[in-house]
Amino acid sequence: MASIEQTIAEIAGEFALLPDWEERISHVIELGRDLAPLSASEHNDATRVRGCASQVWLVSDTHANTPGRLHFRGDSDAHLVRGEIALLLRIFSDRTPAEILSVEPRVVFERLGLKEALTAQRSNGLFSMMSRIQQTARMAS
Repeated sequence: MASIEQTIAEIAGEFALLPDWEERISHVIELGRDLAPLSASEHNDATRVRGCASQVWLVSDTHANTPGRLHFRGDSDAHLVRGEIALLLRIFSDRTPAEILSVEPRVVFERLGLKEALTAQRSNGLFSMMSRIQQTARMAS
C-alpha cells in the first residue's frame, strides 16, 4: 500500500491532468458515485459529521485481516461531498492511527489545490470530515 504522502501525490497528479477546476470537480463527483452505500441504520446521529453544510456520515471499523488499521466508510446527501468522502477514504482508510495522526489536514487541502476549487463552506465541511477521521484515530491509539 502506498504511503499517505504517495496517495496525496497520486491524487494531485490526477488533478493536474485535468485542464480546469470544472473538470476536476466533475472527477470528484464521479469518484463519489463509486462509494458503497451505508446501511439505513448507519445514517444516525452518532455517525453524522457536524460542521458540514450537507448531511455527512462517517463510519469506522477494523477488520481481522488488517489488525491495527482503521477502515472508514462514508456517505452524504450531496454528490460533490460524496466525492470528497471518496478522496478522504482513499487517503486515510486502512491506515494505522499513527499514520492518520501524522497528517496535517491543511497540508492535504493545500497539496490537492482545493482552496481554489471549494467555497469556504465546503472547505469547512472537508476539514470537519478530516477532523472526525483524526478524532477516531486518536481514540483508537
